[in-house]
Amino acid sequence: MEYRTVGKTGIKVSNLCFGAMSFGGDADEEKSKAMYKRCREAGINFFDTADVYGRSEEILGECIAHERDEIVLTSKVFWNTGADVNARGLSRKHIMQGIENSLRRLKTDFIDFYFVHDFDEQTPMEETMRTLDDLQRQGKILYPAVSNWAAWQITKALGISAKEQLARFELIQPMYNLVKRQAEVEILPMAASEQMGVITYSPLGAGLLSGKYGVNKRPEQGRLVQNARYSDRYGADEDYITAEQFTKYAQEHNVKPATLAVAWVKANPAVTAPIIGARNLDQLEDSLAAADFKMTEDMYVEISNLSRTPSPATDRTEVLTGKWR
Repeated sequence: MEYRTVGKTGIKVSNLCFGAMSFGGDADEEKSKAMYKRCREAGINFFDTADVYGRSEEILGECIAHERDEIVLTSKVFWNTGADVNARGLSRKHIMQGIENSLRRLKTDFIDFYFVHDFDEQTPMEETMRTLDDLQRQGKILYPAVSNWAAWQITKALGISAKEQLARFELIQPMYNLVKRQAEVEILPMAASEQMGVITYSPLGAGLLSGKYGVNKRPEQGRLVQNARYSDRYGADEDYITAEQFTKYAQEHNVKPATLAVAWVKANPAVTAPIIGARNLDQLEDSLAAADFKMTEDMYVEISNLSRTPSPATDRTEVLTGKWR
């Protein structure tokens, strides 16, 4: 297992992060603890969860209790945690309540990286950043982090933090995989420029890149079949064309598609660690194999060419292609 430094923090993490969203949901407590144990055996020290992942925080808290100091832990705040009108968002009130509840469920005194889980249009960014700064000063979090914000929103927050001398975001968590590459346009270049860590979610595209899907190929069960959110997210015809071509490429190179999909994300120099997830040990093994997979530059380019490269931020494609001088 290779270990990488998260941005400018000095914290070293495994080159794979395990996402515990399945804990207590798709994976019962016994399977969850078995997967945690297997991750630790493989050398993973980086675990991601959230306050809205059901029993995930509680189960993960039990798993890490005997070795908390060896674990780099994340959790998140934003989404509804109750029926109350204030039980969501990034207000001081909700963040303060959220951190206390997460610490209790996780059975810990602090969270290494605390994510704001989405963008809150109703709360001034200054209030959110000052609240996160207060949590850092209180020792309840080590660093603020951000997920699902646009690059301009993150950059604005960085400016506020610099101006007001507040703790800044040190880690970002965007969606990124072979069929969802928008992060390449601005988010990943911004992270590299600002020396921010990056952990990306959904490297398998909700199972689309697991080898089970193709143009005329669908399993009977799976997120893309049973969950409308994911079937909408990965519903374009070109996504399934890419999945079919990618599966064929993996087979030709004698690599499990899941291993190759995670390894492709991991090979991007701006990415600190892809977040892998699983419902059972069998699923987990294919993703774990990506930790030591050595992807050549040629393979990286060939795989990248299986999907559409997003247009640059300025839409000046002629500059990239060299057709304009």
